[in-house]
Amino acid sequence: MTVPPATRVIETRVIEAGAAAADAAAAAQDAARTLAGGGLVAFPTETVYGLGADATSGAAVARLYQAKGRPSFNPLIAHVADLAAARALARFDRDAERLAAAFWPGPLTLVLPRHTPCLVAELATAGLDTIAVRVPSHPLARAILAAFHRPVVAPSANRSGHVSPTTAQHVLADLNGRIELVVDGGPTPMGLESTIVACLDGAMLLRPGALPRAEIERLVALGEPPPGAAASSDADDVPIAPGQLASHYAPRARLRLDAASVERGEALLAFGSVPAQGAARATMALNLSPRGDLIEAAANLFSYLRALDAAGVAAIAVMPVPHEGLGEAINDRLTRAAAPRP
Repeated sequence: MTVPPATRVIETRVIEAGAAAADAAAAAQDAARTLAGGGLVAFPTETVYGLGADATSGAAVARLYQAKGRPSFNPLIAHVADLAAARALARFDRDAERLAAAFWPGPLTLVLPRHTPCLVAELATAGLDTIAVRVPSHPLARAILAAFHRPVVAPSANRSGHVSPTTAQHVLADLNGRIELVVDGGPTPMGLESTIVACLDGAMLLRPGALPRAEIERLVALGEPPPGAAASSDADDVPIAPGQLASHYAPRARLRLDAASVERGEALLAFGSVPAQGAARATMALNLSPRGDLIEAAANLFSYLRALDAAGVAAIAVMPVPHEGLGEAINDRLTRAAAPRP
């Protein structure tokens, strides 16, 4: 298999997968051929656009890390077509089986003990004894996985530390010339990454996401991982799931959280009713949800952060967002985006 060097500029193709079944099938076959050749393919899931690579190829995974500028110790999620394919990669305990039965296909990632040997390249699991797996529900993602017949690692299709993409245009803004193919399936419906739960001697919530905690707790008891949880004593601060790096979601602009007003020169990321001084002073303002709807806010979060950042502002004042339901995941992303840069 020939893998193009990641250092040279690649001609990035964009194909539109329309509503017609024939168009979607053709796009899926094109994507599968590109993946089989070691290429990188961005495609929509129900959460955000993922940057796909053949999970069984260490060379393809290495190209993905390089294209994203992603730290090599941050493990990737293996996307598979169905539960049977997931069972081929990992061991499921009772909690994992219940969660998979209830929420797959869907926006839930499970971190599980991986089989030895495991089909997924070790580079993708960062050398850990665990693997993160997900069965997405988006029709295009499912069609690509079915056509490819192998696991696909697919972190968000953006440069590492940048805002996650919810449209094909966002992908191109970050990765044009770095990847082979973008499958344009329109905006992603949820706009927030998957929830990650580890089933490793008990279920633990590792990352809030598009599946609210309350839905999961109806089926299993959730514990919290200890602060700084690591999968190995051989390395410092090795995350046991994607998305746990402190500055994982970071626009260039500085974020000031829980802002009650706007300082001169700041942009405003609002939620609900905006104070008069906020609208008057902001150099630019976007409202995640004027009616205070957390689902709407989650869908708009990354697009609005990206738009404000693209305006070239130095700082963004962020109004408070409630912490219940999807607000937990929204605040988690905002906290990461506001974290000091290394």
